[in-house]
Amino acid sequence: MTQAPLALKDAPGRHDREILALAVPAFGALVAEPLFVMADSAIVGHLGTPQLAGLGIAAALLTTAVSIFVFLAYATTAAVSRRVGAGDLPAAIRQGMDGIWLALLLGVAVVAAALSSTPSLIDLFGASDSATPYAITYLRISVLGIPAMLVVLAATGVIRGLQDTRTPLYVAIGGFALNGVLNVGLVYGAGLGIAGSAWGTVIAQWAMAAVYLVVVVRGARRHGASLRPDTAGIRACAQAGAPLLVRTLSLRAILMLATAVAARLGDADIAAHQILLSLWSLLAFALDAIAIAGQAIVGRYLGAGDSEGAKAVCRRVVRWGIVAGLVLGLLVALARPVFIPLFTSDPVVEDALLPGLLVVALTQPVSGIVFVLDGVLMGAGDGPYLAKAMVLTLAVFAPAALLVPALGGGLTALWWAMTLMMLVRMVTLQLRARSGRWLVTGASR
Repeated sequence: MTQAPLALKDAPGRHDREILALAVPAFGALVAEPLFVMADSAIVGHLGTPQLAGLGIAAALLTTAVSIFVFLAYATTAAVSRRVGAGDLPAAIRQGMDGIWLALLLGVAVVAAALSSTPSLIDLFGASDSATPYAITYLRISVLGIPAMLVVLAATGVIRGLQDTRTPLYVAIGGFALNGVLNVGLVYGAGLGIAGSAWGTVIAQWAMAAVYLVVVVRGARRHGASLRPDTAGIRACAQAGAPLLVRTLSLRAILMLATAVAARLGDADIAAHQILLSLWSLLAFALDAIAIAGQAIVGRYLGAGDSEGAKAVCRRVVRWGIVAGLVLGLLVALARPVFIPLFTSDPVVEDALLPGLLVVALTQPVSGIVFVLDGVLMGAGDGPYLAKAMVLTLAVFAPAALLVPALGGGLTALWWAMTLMMLVRMVTLQLRARSGRWLVTGASR
């Protein structure tokens, strides 16, 4: 089990090894959900453009429904890692169990709300008549997997906080493989079409949740942590996650607004946007693997009272983020002739997709800085600042995105607006990191 770090001077080599040890397996776990969506997009895309457009709209709603509760992972990682640094493992796991119970309660509530309002939610995006039936079908089935994914988020937070990113990797590999097999079998083998894609993903999600529960419950019993729901603990988890909820709601509002604008540009544009957003999400999670490493390590250092160690880790992960962004951007630019045919054979969609891919490639170094600093500040428990910064970002992005169709712009212009959003995030996060106000030590913030 990980021990609290000693107060050491900046040791780049030591931090690099620690970052890599956590980030490499974290990458596999983080890309599971976007890979689910990308696999669904590749399979459904060959059914037709209306089906892919419908998937794009439903996937945006589903991702939002899950991602707004990402604080279940991030807040839990920060809290657990602090207690690991302070040497109190039973308290760390007990807090993680409170997060899992909160995840189950939230999941049930989200499913009830989504099932009763599916057509209305689809209408908000202004989908075409041809895409709407497919979007409704996919959404109604896929919402059944939301409780599972929220449990996965909370349990992942516990395990990451314990400085273990290998277990999430193994679960993610198994879940992705199961999802791919089920999707192909149900969509084409059983002839269920887009409904088969939704059912395959739901089954894979619940299988992942079951594995995580087994791992966490075993850990709780080994360290004598209670498995029973604790009202005060669940309430504390919800309160700690509230600022991150605001932060995530603002981010999801940005992504949903971008999808709504793309939907009004036409079926080809929303189909191309869905492919771009899937790729952007995959790249974001790849960069977030470094952020997760920084988050867990920074939380541990602060829990042990070592603010200098936390600052040193922050500097190292930012450098890793920039380098990773440059590499990923280059790969996207070079791989575009291979990437596009995987998702569509429609020449209109291909024409809309190509310029957007280049925009995504060019902006990856900025994304590297943004995602890494976001993770570091989450590890420090600096949720209130992150919430304010993201609300400001939304206020800047919204008018820029809405001007795209008003001025006759296309999908490429929309993705330049996304670039503006990332630049605003980079500035706000860099200002906070340099201020040092996030360096609060102790077992709890």
